[in-house]
Amino acid sequence: MPGGEDLLALYDRALPQVYGYLVSRCGDEAVAEDVTSETFLAAVDALRRDAVPNLTVAWLVGVARHKLVDHWRRVAREDRKLAAVADPDGGEEVDWEARLDADRAHQVLEQLGPHHRAALVLRYLDGLSVPEVAEILGRTVHATEALLVRARLAFRKTYEHGGGDDG
Repeated sequence: MPGGEDLLALYDRALPQVYGYLVSRCGDEAVAEDVTSETFLAAVDALRRDAVPNLTVAWLVGVARHKLVDHWRRVAREDRKLAAVADPDGGEEVDWEARLDADRAHQVLEQLGPHHRAALVLRYLDGLSVPEVAEILGRTVHATEALLVRARLAFRKTYEHGGGDDG
């Protein structure tokens, strides 16, 4: 396990990158702060167990990605407990404009269910393939494709109907 000074140096170097990654994906500073803390706690735990051969900023960002997905899963479970909300039925492929207003898009993402938000962020912001998204979400590729269709439809519907628009 690296010494305390090495760990602090890595923390100082990695904190802005890990936090920046998270806040850009979730758009919520409080959530990004919480997930950043969880990320670094997981790193310390992994180091104690000698489960990480080489602790790097890239590895920490990967842990942050998984912690954010875990957060969205927890939120989804809580939402399901509060109310049973049916997903919209599948829809057609969406041909979005090449440039969406980033702030408005983040606001729209925040309004979507956590499962839709996670799928869209992993696929389009992180640039993962559908099989990679499926693996992270613990779904089959077919189920993930269907989820992405519903998520794109929900995003488009919310975006076109003024969701996330302050004006």
